[in-house]
Amino acid sequence: MKIAFLDRSTLSPDTTLRLPAFAHELVSYDHTQPGDVASRIADADIVITNKVKLTAETLGQASRLKLVAVAATGTDNIDLKACAERGIVVSNVRNYAGHTVPEHTFALMFALRRSICAYRDSVKAGRWQESGQFCYFDYPVRDLAGSTLGIIGDGVLGNAVATIGRALGMQVLFSAFKGHSGQGSLYTPFDDMLARSDVITLHCPLNAHTRNMLGAEDFAKMARKPLIINTARGGLVDEAALALALRSGQISGAGFDVVSAEPPAADHPFMALLDLPNFILTPHVAWASREAIQGLADQLIDNVEAFVRGTPVNVVVAAA
Repeated sequence: MKIAFLDRSTLSPDTTLRLPAFAHELVSYDHTQPGDVASRIADADIVITNKVKLTAETLGQASRLKLVAVAATGTDNIDLKACAERGIVVSNVRNYAGHTVPEHTFALMFALRRSICAYRDSVKAGRWQESGQFCYFDYPVRDLAGSTLGIIGDGVLGNAVATIGRALGMQVLFSAFKGHSGQGSLYTPFDDMLARSDVITLHCPLNAHTRNMLGAEDFAKMARKPLIINTARGGLVDEAALALALRSGQISGAGFDVVSAEPPAADHPFMALLDLPNFILTPHVAWASREAIQGLADQLIDNVEAFVRGTPVNVVVAAA
């Protein structure tokens, strides 16, 4: 049985990827360009991909393909409809990031709320000596305790963030779906959440309903000038509109770990914000603690082995 791993370098080199416990040939590629996908999966029985796209056209050329094992939770890089039509099972990795993503989310919150990066840079520039006293107040410092945290997404990660927020003394609001009402008392209407939150953090999938969920009209409704934190998916926020909202003062800061195109091009709106003291961009590493990546790798191979045993798990698309 042939297994093709299309982007092994998206897992840390420190990660142990154990060999599946069945007879197989594993071919690993560090990277796979779009033009190489078809040839690399043509004779594969199992394909492992993290971010490489599998389109209907390339899937149609893989006559032996039985399983696409996604080395991530998100499957927006896979044509799921085409897989279903061809009887290709798709599995993903779940609940491996329950600590690492919430911790990164709060790292961004703390850094922005307390101006950590701005103060660090000013110390490097000699501002402390220039001040002539034991401290100085060039940048705002605010507590998270007593503030309101708006969470978009109520899955494992959203709930983990809520737990930490409550432990820090924050009031937590789970947002209702944008444009919907009647979800019950556990959810705050979307526009109310925008108006009441001091921090808004996103933990939802990217799909047709959530793409550009936060845009210019939404930033205008943010009465408390919140921080915007996105450790979920690029594309959930209109990035050009966010840049304008940040520069105009409609929001007080933004911390992003994800961008709609990764890596972002030199002319991406976020690249012009990097010198601002209230903007932080990290390179999609919220998921990437050593512990989380190893857990992902172990679960990935568990998924492959379960499929070969005839008992597939973590199934996104089942065989017809």
